[in-house]
Amino acid sequence: MPVPKRKKSKSKMRMRERSHRRPLPAVRRCPKCGADALPHRVCPSCGSYRGRQVLTVETGD
Repeated sequence: MPVPKRKKSKSKMRMRERSHRRPLPAVRRCPKCGADALPHRVCPSCGSYRGRQVLTVETGD
């Protein structure tokens, strides 16, 4: 079984590991309230989806 002749430097290991990171999720602006929301999901702040009110969102006050 092959064994590395030299130790991999930290920079080389980090360069290799950098390609394995998960991409950040895409975020869109809600057209109704302007809050950040994930695409194809109900807006967590106002409860609308595709221009329709889907959920009733209660305020914490």
